[in-house]
Formats: sequence, C-alpha cells, structure tokens
Amino acid sequence: MDPARKESGSTPHRRTPEPSPRDLLRAAAEFLTLHHTEERLGDPARRIAAARAEIADTGTYRHTTRELVFGARVAWRNANRCIGRLYWHSLSVRDRRDVRDAGEVAEASADHLREATRDGRIRALITVFAPDTPERPGPRIWNEQLIRYAGYTRPDGGVTGDPRNAGLTAAARRLGWPGGPGTPFDVLPLVIEDAGAAPLWFTLPEDAVLEVELTHPEYPWWHALGLRWHAVPAIANMCLEIGGVCYPAAPFNGWYMGTEIGARNLADTDRYDLLPFIADRLGLDTRTDRSLWKDRALVELNRSVLHSFDQAGVTVTDHHTESRRFLTHLGREERKGRPVGADWSWIVPPISGSATPVFHRTFEAVELTPAYVHHPEALERARGAVLS
Repeated sequence: MDPARKESGSTPHRRTPEPSPRDLLRAAAEFLTLHHTEERLGDPARRIAAARAEIADTGTYRHTTRELVFGARVAWRNANRCIGRLYWHSLSVRDRRDVRDAGEVAEASADHLREATRDGRIRALITVFAPDTPERPGPRIWNEQLIRYAGYTRPDGGVTGDPRNAGLTAAARRLGWPGGPGTPFDVLPLVIEDAGAAPLWFTLPEDAVLEVELTHPEYPWWHALGLRWHAVPAIANMCLEIGGVCYPAAPFNGWYMGTEIGARNLADTDRYDLLPFIADRLGLDTRTDRSLWKDRALVELNRSVLHSFDQAGVTVTDHHTESRRFLTHLGREERKGRPVGADWSWIVPPISGSATPVFHRTFEAVELTPAYVHHPEALERARGAVLS
C-alpha cells in the first residue's frame, strides 16, 4: 500500500515554509513531548532545553536516531489518505542523513528498492536523507515515486506510456536522458538535485526494479497484452516533517493495494485508459453505459493484478481485506485515546466502495504532525515544469 496516498488523482498541497526560530522551537517542543510521552521516556524538559540551545546556536536542531524512527512512523500513522496504517509501527527506517550528493542519493535510493523488495516480500521502508537547514537545503528527488514509467509525447499529441509522467519524461530528456526503448513501460531515471545545483539523472539498476507481468486466471490471451507493473510503490517527492524539521528527500513505501494499479494506474482515462481495450477483448457491448462494460472490464483488470502478484510471490493486498484492517487500526488508536484523521474520499476504495465497511463510516480529516507533506515545488518538478 502507498503509505501516503492513492496512486492517482490529486495529492495534498500542504506547504512547509521555513519556520521562524520561535515556530521551530514550538514544533520541536511539541514533538519531543509527544515522543517522550508515547515512548515513556520521562520528563522531556532536558531534551527540549538541548534543542532550544541548538536552535539558538545554529537555527535548527538534529534529531537522535530514535527520534527520527519515531517521527517517521508517526508520520505514517497520521497520513489521512492512507488506508494501510495498521502497520505504522513496523516501518523500517534507514538513517542516511549524512547523504546529500545527488549521485549518492541515487545509489542509496536503489539500495532502498532492493531492501524493500526482498524478492517480492515487500517491506515497509523509508530512507531519510539530509534535512533542510538555514545554511543549505537538503537534496530533492523530482520523481513522484522511485519507480515510474515514462510517458513519451507523440507528434499527434498522444502519449506512449504513462501520460502522468510526460512532463518529467520531457524534463529528463532535456537533461540528457536518451530515453528507453519506447515501450509503454520504460522505467524513468531518477532526477535528483542537491542544494539548488543543476539536477542530474540516474538510471535505476535492473536488479533494483522488480516488475510483475500481468496474466489472468481465466483468459490465456491476457499475457499477450504485455501489461506489467512494478512491485514497490516508493513515494519520493514528499517532505518528512518532524518537529519543524523538513527532510525533503525521504522516499518511503508500503506495498500495493491491487486497486491502486488495476482501478487507477491502468484504468484512469488520463493514465493508461485500458478499459475500452479490455472490454473489446472481452467481447462486451461498449455502445452503451447501461451494459456496465466499464464495471465488468474493471473487475477483470483488478482480478488480473491480484492473480499476477500472487503468482509471482509479490506482496499485494485487496481492498476488502484492507478496509477491514483499517477499522482494526481505528479501534486500536481509539483505545489508546489517539485521534485518527482520515479523508473519506481517499479511504474508500475506487472499486466496490459500498461493499467495504469503510464506506459506511464517517471520518474527520485531522491534521497532525509529524507528517508527510509536499514541499512547494514538488508538484511542478514532478511534471517537469522546472529545470533549474
């Protein structure tokens, strides 16, 4: 599951302006108090005093490794748009705050994918690179996810591949990327910048990218369609905000819920738009919506995703199971006296919503910190609108 958001559609636009020393100290005190309270570490006064002195001296402060781990996990717990938060406490954290060079970020990101993939037994994982500081911003990863498929704009205005990534594809080409073979599923390079320097592109090694070829449990011809998807949904362009400190490059992943691929990535009209094609192959009547051809094609496409990931031994979950697990998460948090924010429009699955228990609940979108947020320029960069 994607820890922060569904695969497609709008993304949160909350921004993280540079905090004043007073605001930073307030955020630090709130976070350190939360950490000491939940982890039963005793009175946080001494730690807050140390942070206050560090902020007065340098304009920022450094989290301990234990604080970083706690903050990253709680940020997942606070993600209003994620249905998979039951596992927030199992998030593994790679502390790479010593890394800010673009090449080293690319290398460590490839290592992240290898460690998260584990031959298909996907692990929830985050790698945290250097934070923003008053002296120097941290590195930025332009890609929305570490693994994304290129979108090549054709002369006729159409797109080969994923239209969502057409802007980033064009930006990578302008930076010197020669492009891939030109298939609908060419893996994009990572585009990374450090401290405002010119961005650089880096090809992901083949052994860091696990993909699943899509077949169908009933239709042998499905394999010949050449459909595929990658195994690890690693969000790369969001800031991990902990106690007022922004870590702008902190790629993180859970594992996929099948509908993220089958009901959004491959089905949305502004993505791969496969429903008319699949319906035609299934022999469905597409002349009228009353035949429910879209619904039937959508179900078969989602069956294909779940079947294929299972056959390949790659972790995936389904929307019925995950809806029940989300209610388990709600119950656990309520018993601990912690509020749970949730965005109903994102929690309810994009297929068979009323058949899941989350459809029949109401939720309040409570903004809590630590959190995963978009730094101001992230969406522009992901679409290739900024090149300097």
